[in-house]
Amino acid sequence: MDIPTEILDAILKNYQKPEDLMGEGGIIKQLTKQLIERCLTAEIDTYLATTRQQENIELAETEPTTLKGENRGKNRRNGYSKKKIKGEFGEAEIAVPRDRWGEFEPLIVEKGQTRFTGFDDKILALYARGMTTRDIQAQLEEL
Repeated sequence: MDIPTEILDAILKNYQKPEDLMGEGGIIKQLTKQLIERCLTAEIDTYLATTRQQENIELAETEPTTLKGENRGKNRRNGYSKKKIKGEFGEAEIAVPRDRWGEFEPLIVEKGQTRFTGFDDKILALYARGMTTRDIQAQLEEL
């Protein structure tokens, strides 16, 4: 799926100089922030679904009197943590989702990671080579 021209036109509507694209509040920074946050949301959704499946398997295998996670409660979303990352786009603050048990380990921006390099170039290069957004999404899922 290609990005429709109308969306690109809307994004670039107020573009007048290179700073509007690459500057502090530029389009690249905003897109990178939003893409990272979307990927993190997808990661926690997948993690929580996997956790629930594992809990169901464990509950089915245990006796009712020995429920391991009885006092723990179900794992679910528990807000967001703020994190500053630095990259070619400058510095951005992202919202990293948390889970109740504190066991979620993001992959795209790992715990303790503050540098996010090469992402912008890779996305732009993939798009410039004619890859569809679906192909780019598949590449991100592999990461």
